[in-house]
Amino acid sequence: MAMPPNVPTSADNPGRPPEMPLPPGATRGPAHAADAFFDPAEMAAAREQLRVENGDVRTTAVILDQLEASFGDGEEGFGWDAQGWIGGDITRFWWKSEGEGAFDGDVEEAELQALYSRAIRPFFDFQAGVRQTYRPEGDRTDLVVGVQGLAPYWFEVDAAAFLSNKGELTARAEAEYDQRITNRWIVQPRAEVVFSAEDIPELGIGSGLSTLQVGARLRYEFRKEFAPYVGLEWTKSFGGTADFLEADGKNSEETRFVVGIRTWF
Repeated sequence: MAMPPNVPTSADNPGRPPEMPLPPGATRGPAHAADAFFDPAEMAAAREQLRVENGDVRTTAVILDQLEASFGDGEEGFGWDAQGWIGGDITRFWWKSEGEGAFDGDVEEAELQALYSRAIRPFFDFQAGVRQTYRPEGDRTDLVVGVQGLAPYWFEVDAAAFLSNKGELTARAEAEYDQRITNRWIVQPRAEVVFSAEDIPELGIGSGLSTLQVGARLRYEFRKEFAPYVGLEWTKSFGGTADFLEADGKNSEETRFVVGIRTWF
C-alpha cells in the first residue's frame, strides 16, 4: 500500500521529537484488511461515505461582485460583474458574466462564460471553456483558457486568453485587493488590462494594449453577504482602440463615479 509523502509543516522544527520509520510489516498485506472480517460491500460503502465527508464535499456559490450605476461625462449607465461555481475542492464548474449599458439605451456589451476549473496549486485554478459575447457591432463565441486564484499578499487574480470564432486572439487580466479599514468598512482597489493580438475594426479594438481600467470601491458590510458601496473608476484606451473611439466621437479617457451593491450566497 503506497504511503503519503512526508510533507514538511510548521511543526517540523529542531525541537520536535524525531519520527521513527514505520515497521516493515506496516505496509504489507491487503489494501483493505477489514474486508477479511466484515462484509466487503458494507466496507466499500463505508469507505465511500468517508471519502464524501472528508474531501469530496460539493459546494455552490453565487457572487455578485458588482451591481452598480455609473455617472460620468454627462452619461448615466449600469453594469454588473457576477460569477459562481458548483463542485469540490479539485474540480468545479464555473460561470462568469459581466456587462454594461446606458439607462437611456440598450445593453452595450454583455458576456457569459462556462468553464471547467481544476486546482493546479493550493490557491490557483486552471480554467478552460467557452465565452459568448453580445455587442451591437457583432457577437462573438470564444474559446477560453486562463487561471484564477489568490496571489501572495491576498491579491485576487483572474487572467484569461480568448480565441474567437473569427480567429481573433485577445487577453484580459484583472486583480483586486480587499483592504480592511474596520471589520465593516473595506476599500477594494481594482485594475484590469485588455490586450489584442490584432486590430479588430468591427469591434473598435486596436492591437497591443487596448484598455486600462483602474478604480477603487469603498463598501460597508451590513453582513458578509450584503454590502453597498461607492467608488471611482478611471478608464483609458490606447493605440488603435483610442483612434476607433475618437473616430466615433467618443472619449478615449473617462472617469466615472459608481454606486452599487455587492452580495453573495
